[in-house]
Amino acid sequence: MTSWIDHAIWWHVYPLGFGRLDKIAGWLDYAVELGANGLQLGPIFASETHGYDTVDHFRIDPRLGDEADFDALIAAARQRGVRVLLDGVFNHVGRGFRAPAHWFTGGDFEGHGDLRELDHTQPAVLDHVVRVMDHWLTRGADGWRLDAAYAVDPAFWKAALGRVRPKHPDAWFVGEVIHGDYSAILRDSGLDSITQYELWKAIWSSLNDGNFFELAHALERHAALLPAGLPMTFLGNHDVTRIASKLNDPRHLGHAIALLCTVAGVPSIYYGDEQAFRGIKEERAGGDDEIRPAFPDTPGELSPLGWPTYRLHETLIGVRRRNPGLTYGVTTATHLTNTAVALRTGSLTLLLNVSDDEYRFPDIAPAAQVLESSAPGGDPALVAAHGWSLLTW
Repeated sequence: MTSWIDHAIWWHVYPLGFGRLDKIAGWLDYAVELGANGLQLGPIFASETHGYDTVDHFRIDPRLGDEADFDALIAAARQRGVRVLLDGVFNHVGRGFRAPAHWFTGGDFEGHGDLRELDHTQPAVLDHVVRVMDHWLTRGADGWRLDAAYAVDPAFWKAALGRVRPKHPDAWFVGEVIHGDYSAILRDSGLDSITQYELWKAIWSSLNDGNFFELAHALERHAALLPAGLPMTFLGNHDVTRIASKLNDPRHLGHAIALLCTVAGVPSIYYGDEQAFRGIKEERAGGDDEIRPAFPDTPGELSPLGWPTYRLHETLIGVRRRNPGLTYGVTTATHLTNTAVALRTGSLTLLLNVSDDEYRFPDIAPAAQVLESSAPGGDPALVAAHGWSLLTW
């Protein structure tokens, strides 16, 4: 059982947008100050364009640097106690990937003509994936995010991990899974974790629609998933519109961040979300560019407008650090209307209000202490219009 993951919070970077590996190394202190102790990297291996069209899994993309730059990044992360998660694109490869014909199904991945699907029934494909995982774990990585894991037979992952884990028992493996029976996928694949898209969707849509019943239902399903594996929770990633753009009302950004920091799971914060970056994903060529931007050379060059959101992340991650039981904590809706909800996790209760009027929550102990709030006041049971509060007692 990988124990370090219980305390992991990832800062997720898309390197081909952000910049070279040596530039990323210069931002590690920024990530640590935020409260993260993990660096989740998007694709870093030689590819044709966006990184998910790999041509060589054993070579660093020259646009990002070389193997020496990778080693230096790992060393810099180690000095700061930061784990490193790599992105393994093993379902499909770019057209320039050199391999015998029997390695491929003959089809394209989800209609993308530039992505050739690998045939996971072929022993040679399994051998290749095992070699790649082992190579970079030996070189210093701490785990793998497995891209498009949902498109691969879970038995393939089980076979691969069965060969990798004996040599790397402390490594962590999370599969990109969007729909389906999360618990069954975890059981059948041997993966440690999956990407919690269901909760991600419930967070932004419940805030937009004024429908906390959807959120409460998703949190029940989230709790039921925990015995099968600790899911990766997130508000954004390289494939979706940024949360600051997804929310109809900017006043609700704090609600979403508070949720991410107080529910069970392994949080992943997509670079720029901690600065309230905006960006819309579009289904067209180049439609991901807006959500995969370059970062400046130093934090001091960021706009001052984003720092309050950074500080809010920093504060709420601090609350999570001081309450480690949140990692596996079951969140229960103790009071629920369309536009107001009280969510209890252990000794903490998060109060959310998305109505145009202040809301008084019933059954709040007079001795309740307000840890954080969008609009601090004297009455812990009273939450401002479009406000939130985090209580303990």
